[in-house]
Amino acid sequence: MPDVEESVPPKDPGDSEGRSCKPETSGPPHEDKSGPEDPPPFLSVTGLTETVNEVSKLSNKIGMNCDYYMEEKVLPPSSLEGKVKETVHNAFWDHLKEQLSATPPDFSCALELLKEIKEILLSLLLPRQNRLRTEIEEALDTDLLKQEAEHGALKVLYLSKYVLNMMALLCAPLRDEAVQKLENITDPVWLLRGIFQVLGLMKMDMVNYTIQSLQPHLQEHSIQYERAKFQELLNKQPSLLNHTTKWLTQAAADLTMSPPTCPDTSDSSSLAGPSPNEATNNSEPLSPTMVLCQGFLNLLLWDPENEEFPETLLMDRTRLQELKSQLHQLTIMASVLLVASSFSGSVLFGSPQFVDKLKRITKSLLEDFHSRPEEAILTVSEQVSQEIHQSLKNMGLVALSSDNTASLMGQLQNIAKKENCVHSVIDQRIRLFLKCCLVLGVQRSLLDLPGGLTLIEAELAELGQKFVNLTHHNQQVFGPYYTEILETLISPTQALETKVESV
Repeated sequence: MPDVEESVPPKDPGDSEGRSCKPETSGPPHEDKSGPEDPPPFLSVTGLTETVNEVSKLSNKIGMNCDYYMEEKVLPPSSLEGKVKETVHNAFWDHLKEQLSATPPDFSCALELLKEIKEILLSLLLPRQNRLRTEIEEALDTDLLKQEAEHGALKVLYLSKYVLNMMALLCAPLRDEAVQKLENITDPVWLLRGIFQVLGLMKMDMVNYTIQSLQPHLQEHSIQYERAKFQELLNKQPSLLNHTTKWLTQAAADLTMSPPTCPDTSDSSSLAGPSPNEATNNSEPLSPTMVLCQGFLNLLLWDPENEEFPETLLMDRTRLQELKSQLHQLTIMASVLLVASSFSGSVLFGSPQFVDKLKRITKSLLEDFHSRPEEAILTVSEQVSQEIHQSLKNMGLVALSSDNTASLMGQLQNIAKKENCVHSVIDQRIRLFLKCCLVLGVQRSLLDLPGGLTLIEAELAELGQKFVNLTHHNQQVFGPYYTEILETLISPTQALETKVESV
């Protein structure tokens, strides 16, 4: 039976530091399967502790994501860490089995485990559940259990069954099946091992329940906490906003060089960029909100080699990079679908199942795009062409000729090039959609999608919501700093409306 990794308060039954009678675990749980985030450089410069940085990042995650949850960290069994963990766990449970099988039995490890189980059960109780608290305290009284062990009368299996009954009472509905499976185990060692596994999941459930219950308070605290920590850094390093100022200055300059495109323009001509005359004659007054929106959009084009990243967004840099990758993947996917539809007609693309299948194929094959772009797009073109050809035949329609197949594959392979017309237009339209999301909200922006994007509506909604959540939280935290900077970038007449509002 596999063990879980646990490190959620109040106490970890798998923590074995300094004690030989507890199963070991490794590492804390993590959220959303994102990669590790490097500490912001300015934190290192100021010499602040790593603990403060980690707390700030956790606060940022909870505040930004209303659906935030924590989950156990599952190590791949084939990994070195996974193999070491499994070996240590097996050694511990084998040791427990030897102790219980000895004559007379040695209950030292069993007592420690029962003590841990008691503390976990108590941690799962709500404040008002006083009767259950008293019952658990009495049933698993440490002094009483020690006396029973000293007289060789400790009933490990009986106590484990009691624990199971209590777990069935306290667990969330989704854990009922796991608890029921344990009821059929008669070996005390395997039963205790299974109990620790399910208790680990129950602890995580309680943590997530608590987070969800306190979400509004945590969000407000997150905003105040992050702002206060940043102000501490700013007091020690007055130049801390230099890159942020430069970032917003560039965003304002970009707006003066391009005509407004949101929210209602969706044709490709509006996305091709301004002519020189349009650029020089664009006297549209700068809006603080639009400057900030343009700044956020520019981050999705950020050169990884550029170290002058806005200080106020360093905590979000990894997430922004992930959004950038997702945007690029959607650009290629939408481009593939657009080109494919021109060769397969409305019959095939009128089938949601066929479109979903092409999307799954494209998404799967694009996972290696960054490391092997040419090979990945070649495989996409081959698979998509083959799927269209076979589907047409299956429906009794005219299959693609060899010339059409070659043309389709050629156009699909060219999609990966940024200068490709289809790629360029789709990329600009997705960015326009994201801009509208910041101004109007995701749902309103979905009502009038630009051409070529309707087939990826669900994926766009997900991307747009992530982008809005990130920028909204960032504005709530750093709005006062942005307001002060923007007041220096726009005319005094406009300064009356420079207070940054959350989009």
